[in-house]
Amino acid sequence: MFQLETAENPQTLRRIAIDPLTRIEGHGKVTLLLDDAGRIHQVRLHNVEFRGFEVFIEGRPFWEVPVTVQRLCGICPVSHHLAAVKAMDIIAGYGPLPPTAEKLRRLMHYGQVLQSHALNFFHLASPDLLLGFDSDLTRRNIVGLVQDFPEIAKQGVLLRKYGQEVIRHTSGKRIHGTGAIPGGMNKALTAAERDELRRDIDQMIEWTLAAVHMVAALHRTKPEFYNHFGEFDSSMMGLVDERGALDFYHGGLRALDKDGATIFDHVDYSTYESVLEEEAKSWSYMKFPHIRALGPEKGWYKVGPLARVQTCDFIPTPLADLERKKMVALGAGKPLMGTLFFHWARLIEALHAAEVIRDLLDDPDILGTDLMADQGERKGEAVGVIEAPRGTLFHHYRVDENDQVSFCNLIVSTTNNNQAMNEAIRSVARTYLDGRELTEGLLNHIEVAIRAYDPCLSCATHALGQMPLQVDLVDCEGKLVARNWHNMRPAE
Repeated sequence: MFQLETAENPQTLRRIAIDPLTRIEGHGKVTLLLDDAGRIHQVRLHNVEFRGFEVFIEGRPFWEVPVTVQRLCGICPVSHHLAAVKAMDIIAGYGPLPPTAEKLRRLMHYGQVLQSHALNFFHLASPDLLLGFDSDLTRRNIVGLVQDFPEIAKQGVLLRKYGQEVIRHTSGKRIHGTGAIPGGMNKALTAAERDELRRDIDQMIEWTLAAVHMVAALHRTKPEFYNHFGEFDSSMMGLVDERGALDFYHGGLRALDKDGATIFDHVDYSTYESVLEEEAKSWSYMKFPHIRALGPEKGWYKVGPLARVQTCDFIPTPLADLERKKMVALGAGKPLMGTLFFHWARLIEALHAAEVIRDLLDDPDILGTDLMADQGERKGEAVGVIEAPRGTLFHHYRVDENDQVSFCNLIVSTTNNNQAMNEAIRSVARTYLDGRELTEGLLNHIEVAIRAYDPCLSCATHALGQMPLQVDLVDCEGKLVARNWHNMRPAE
């Protein structure tokens, strides 16, 4: 009998580990417990690395945080940079940003979404989709993709490069830039930089639209497989603007249940703790968030592309909204739950990001030089939330009277998807692995399901609970001056 969470007498079962997981960001593994008949009793995704940013950010001056926290990741640093700086805008007492500053931040962020989505689909996921889940392991990678689909591979590389150029021109560097500061931006966009980006954006839109059509065609070839692979019911959550439109930079929290009914809507994200709660489990360094009103057993949810394109009422760019309508129509009024729909939704979002980049580059405000907001009363606590490529990202800080961070809580996109990823691999195991002789190709089905979520396990290693951290202070000669043990905060 396949168990969703626990196995009776696990010591009598055979253990198989997929370790390490491949073509994801960070380090993780999956364990399966099987009996002698090959029946699967337990499947779990483990995050096995620990980094502790929530602890060692404490004591740092608040103005350092937007640059420091993006070191969590080299794939989505802009998202952490902007979520943190949105919180620090409030801490430092700044009012609404000037139009140019906000539009430059949006341009930076939509460039981040475009490059990250291109990386996940073309470099990490498309080898499975285009070469086959159980194709030759030595060729099921970007090299094999280049050999069999050179034009698609080239487009993926150039799409990512373009997104990184957007980031470079707005933040100063492609990775770990410093463009956003509390209260605004420290770098204007020049006319030459704008013209360089504007020259190629129409080609980026054309390529992303073609990629959307390619994935839609895959679903038509084997609808029972592509539409239902890793399928399970869940709630979903994302940010929407005041109109109910998709917005990656700012908005209110909206959550829908498995039938598409509203759980909560337009919740001020600064009050996220009123609707969300976090739980820790002993076998993973990731937390397990859930909707408070539903509890830990029923309150978990999805975030990210598949959740966002279904929680919003529309996408505010024409090409992406048309493609969204085509995709969600397959649900006949119900949310789509198949895991591989994540890739379709991801490319729709990439198309939207490219359209928004074009519109921002055509906006006269983008070349403005008024980059700082007016400063008012300083605050001691703030929350910054943004839609990272992988999903909703929360940064929550408290700052003391010495301007030092006294509290930091991060709920990253992958953490929000933690339980959903576990449900996805259990669904795949139940359908494709249970009772069968396990081959590399079948085990890759598990990894395919995880890649669809585009997890960033490096970002997600921030478990609550009794997680001891030893801090040593040594002098210039290497002699121990002091030692302190710090336990991660228990769940509140």
